[in-house]
Amino acid sequence: MSDHRSDGSPAAATHTPGEERPLKRYQSKDLFRLNREIEIEHQGRIYRMRVTQLNKLILTA
Repeated sequence: MSDHRSDGSPAAATHTPGEERPLKRYQSKDLFRLNREIEIEHQGRIYRMRVTQLNKLILTA
């Protein structure tokens, strides 16, 4: 069984009902790169995530 579809995108993981799915982890440095703020679109709405002066994350709609 392949981990990728024919178009090269990852195949959907199969699991049984009630089975925990592993969480996917992202590094903030990979998301932000050289920026201190990014936009995330979710269900047609834009959210902003920014890094504060104290190096904390804030998500606002």
